[in-house]
Amino acid sequence: MSATAGPLARFRARRPAISAQTRSEHRLGWMLSAPAVIAILLVAAYPIIYAVVLSTQELDLRFPGEGGFIGLDNYRTVLTSSLWWQDLANTLVIAVISVAIELILGMAIALTMNRAIFGRGAVRTSVLIPYGIVTVVAAFAWQFAFAPGGFVNPALGIDKGWFGGHTSALAVIIMAEVWKTTPFMALLLLAGLTTIDGGLYDAAKVDGANAMQRFFRITLPLMKGAILVALLFRSLDAFRIFDNIFIMTQGAQNTESVSILGYNQLISRTNLGLGSAVSVLIFILALVIAFGFIRLLGVRMSDGRPGT
Repeated sequence: MSATAGPLARFRARRPAISAQTRSEHRLGWMLSAPAVIAILLVAAYPIIYAVVLSTQELDLRFPGEGGFIGLDNYRTVLTSSLWWQDLANTLVIAVISVAIELILGMAIALTMNRAIFGRGAVRTSVLIPYGIVTVVAAFAWQFAFAPGGFVNPALGIDKGWFGGHTSALAVIIMAEVWKTTPFMALLLLAGLTTIDGGLYDAAKVDGANAMQRFFRITLPLMKGAILVALLFRSLDAFRIFDNIFIMTQGAQNTESVSILGYNQLISRTNLGLGSAVSVLIFILALVIAFGFIRLLGVRMSDGRPGT
């Protein structure tokens, strides 16, 4: 017997054997999930592939007689345009600021809902009302509130054109985002809070830990996975912001996002090639954001505990 045969044999002996029943369950799992996987491929994969194909074409519906394969020229046009980088900066500013505020407010709301003793159901229902409102309806409400004839200026005793400047318009858009989606963040964080054993807090109180120490040494470490999942979902959603900007400013005052840019190219200017290139770039950036958060999750799938 060779020198490596002994360790290899011991490794195989220690490795648990997969029974026929387990293999049968695995096959059954694949068979049951196959229709959903096929449906996802048909619904999602085909449009993505078709958008990639269109992005390599010079396809402008205003000039139907022109066109053809141009390779990566559309991507070169987008990436060398100052408008793309300007819109990307606007998108990142809105996403980073809104998600950061939502995380803080969502954590506070989740802690309140988790500790509420009386009227817990009513509290949770009332908190989720903004998230249940259609985004377009909420955007119109915020637009009317901050319009010159709205109630915000009289309430604050000022006369300000909120949508007449870049900073103030972005501020209203961010506030609308925070108001609309903070309940979603709170709901995800509340799910993480319910998994923490209350006995840990009782033991910490016995040891003399105050509320801040219990929060930073028990709550936050044990909620790392839930927090990162909430940030992942909201960051991807905020990066694709469209409704609020389209309703409130339509991209005026330099408030255009990358999604608005793609809409203008595809729908308003009917430039399918250039618009598809913008869409593919947005998709790639969303993949980068998702991959980054997944790498940060650090969850060991073997035991389900947050990793180091």
